[in-house]
Amino acid sequence: MNYNEYITIDPNMCHGQPCFKNTRVMVYLVLELLEAGVTTDEIIKRYYRRLTKKHIQAALHYAAELIKAGESVSFAGAV
Repeated sequence: MNYNEYITIDPNMCHGQPCFKNTRVMVYLVLELLEAGVTTDEIIKRYYRRLTKKHIQAALHYAAELIKAGESVSFAGAV
């Protein structure tokens, strides 16, 4: 999947945070909903009607690519 079809980073929009194209929905918001156990269908139906399953797949792919590239956050107190 080419996440660039769904995700953009514009320093003049959403404080430069990755967001879904043609929206102001930041990628991390969808990832946090998934972490909380909200289903893809519920995210689309209840929170962000403009998104599709492809948008959410792109968010997951984007996160995975960042980790593969070594872009990670250190955890306080990690062993």
